[in-house]
Amino acid sequence: MDFTQLGGSDLRVTQICLGTMTFGEQVDEATAFTILDRARERGINFIDTAEMYAVPARRETFGATETILGRWFDARPGARQKLVLATKVAGPSRGMPWIRDGAADLKPEHIVAACDDSLKRLRTEVIDLYQIHWPNRNAPAFGAIYFDPSKDREFTSIHDQLQALAGLVKAGKVRHIGLSNETPWGLMEFLRLAEQHGLPRVATVQNPYALVNRSLDNGLDEVLHRTGVGLLAYSPLGFGALTGKYDGPGFDPAQPQLGRLAKFESMRAQRWARADTLTAARRYNALAREHGLTPTQLALAFCYRSWRVASTIIGVTSVAQLDECLDAWNVQLSPELLAAVDKIRWELRDPAQ
Repeated sequence: MDFTQLGGSDLRVTQICLGTMTFGEQVDEATAFTILDRARERGINFIDTAEMYAVPARRETFGATETILGRWFDARPGARQKLVLATKVAGPSRGMPWIRDGAADLKPEHIVAACDDSLKRLRTEVIDLYQIHWPNRNAPAFGAIYFDPSKDREFTSIHDQLQALAGLVKAGKVRHIGLSNETPWGLMEFLRLAEQHGLPRVATVQNPYALVNRSLDNGLDEVLHRTGVGLLAYSPLGFGALTGKYDGPGFDPAQPQLGRLAKFESMRAQRWARADTLTAARRYNALAREHGLTPTQLALAFCYRSWRVASTIIGVTSVAQLDECLDAWNVQLSPELLAAVDKIRWELRDPAQ
């Protein structure tokens, strides 16, 4: 497995990261332990989680994923020291009143308390990469296409958020900081204020990047390149749409084993289940098969080999899925195939934006 340095940090990670949001909902603790053991066996040293996981988010499973990881660390002496651990503090409430009583603003004291709670659940003394899960301001995210200035109101400033994060770094609770679901303006503002005030510099941005969502290529890619901030690409398989499992007519609730879009009705309202997203996914999946690849191989190799991506976050529910995703690391895409991918994007753009 190849390694890379995350942004300007000293974090050296595998270019594939194990995402864990399925742990505690789709994946029970015993299976999660097996997946984690296999990932470590195959050389993965990078794990990403979040305080709000498992997904789909529910009051009953809030913090469950971090708790499972903490128990695994306890059961595997020495494992924590060999891994780079990333987690996230949830931004302002998105219909989750069980997180900070549904607070509509992420305040400095919230960031500190959330970090302390994550440390306890994870049973660790330090978080290697601590990320803000989504912007604490009015910004388009999670399928919103347009910025709407009429929704602006007062939020805790980026400067105050950075100061709270700086306090965690100074206290030794956090090594480096990152953002998630962020915009080009947001990233530049975090970087500008950090430089101006001598505060921690953002090392990474965790945003969606997949064949059906390449909105990052519309400007954020240049910002990442010119500022040296690393991209952690999430949902490279488009919540399963780019594996071919939903190439049939719609979702069959009687076959929840197909994946989360079939299993959880609430998730079918998301961008990954839009009719346009599935139409585009089926085009890419057919293209993969025409070139002797599985849809999963094409989708993952596209992210794995992109100069934009520092590490690709994969989410799995079984060891078999994990092995399939890791084996795709060896797939190379020809210039002709990449040109065909771009041709589809030119026609269908980014339906899962």
